[in-house]
Amino acid sequence: MSRPVFTAHTPDTAPAAARRTMHDVHRKLGHLPAAVALMAESPELLRGFLTANAVFESTDLDPVAREVVVLTVATRNECHLCVAMHTATLTRHGAAPGLIEALRAGAVLPDPRLDALRRFTVAVLDHRGAVPDDELDAFLAAGWQPRHALDVVLGVGTYTISTFANRLTGAPLDPPLADYAWEPAA
Repeated sequence: MSRPVFTAHTPDTAPAAARRTMHDVHRKLGHLPAAVALMAESPELLRGFLTANAVFESTDLDPVAREVVVLTVATRNECHLCVAMHTATLTRHGAAPGLIEALRAGAVLPDPRLDALRRFTVAVLDHRGAVPDDELDAFLAAGWQPRHALDVVLGVGTYTISTFANRLTGAPLDPPLADYAWEPAA
């Protein structure tokens, strides 16, 4: 349930600057996610997140690799909504259940290259970008390129916006995501 101080806007109640963006999201997805309705209170936040996300989606990281970054950030930031949403995305991409389970648990991934990506993402978060040389070297040794390290930074920034906004507003899980519900380990 969203926090009462934040309004879950409709395109009719949203600030004028958010209405076009909300219509575009609705047209693209066929519905208006609750998180978007809540982010619309700040048209700049909503537009900023969606723009950063579109740029992140265009990086050299393949779709599964992008989801590894997103789920690593989402579990670390304990955003139940992002974890559920991106579990659904990985499922649509046909990712192995073991990969999805490990990501949701913050555990070692069964694919060594993707696990190097997960570990590097954690290092970016833990060291606020100042990743130690040995951790960067391990990432590169797993077959990733320097540009991918920067793509990870973009993903971390993009999903820090989303996870923080969702947690601040208390964004609820949309009904189609119920099967992917997640709660952080105690």
